[in-house]
Amino acid sequence: PQQLLESGGGSVETGGSLRLSCVASGDTYYIGCMGWFRQAQGKVREGVATIRTRTPLGSTDYSDSVRNRFTISHDSALNTVYLQMNSLEPDDTAMYYCAADRFCKGLGDYSIYDYWGQGTQVTVSS
Repeated sequence: PQQLLESGGGSVETGGSLRLSCVASGDTYYIGCMGWFRQAQGKVREGVATIRTRTPLGSTDYSDSVRNRFTISHDSALNTVYLQMNSLEPDDTAMYYCAADRFCKGLGDYSIYDYWGQGTQVTVSS
């Protein structure tokens, strides 16, 4: 089965930057979309960004709260998706999960994505 492994989380001050990485391993042939969801304590898991990883390549989707601050990208050779996070705010504090599926299915319902990583914690202090 496919396996997703996140890295790059940590603690940063307001206004700082972090870059998250997610590596897909195993049988990745059927993966056509990768993305990021996040879940803060006491809140539901919400979509952050997704990107198509097969033809047509590169189509992205962002939540309104991160659209002008975060950038998602994909390296096909490394089967890796990245999330560059700039101008971080305390409200960005959450566990960030990498997701993958055959197709991008929007940001509205995390439960319909088939594959998930263990998560990496991002903490933004003031």
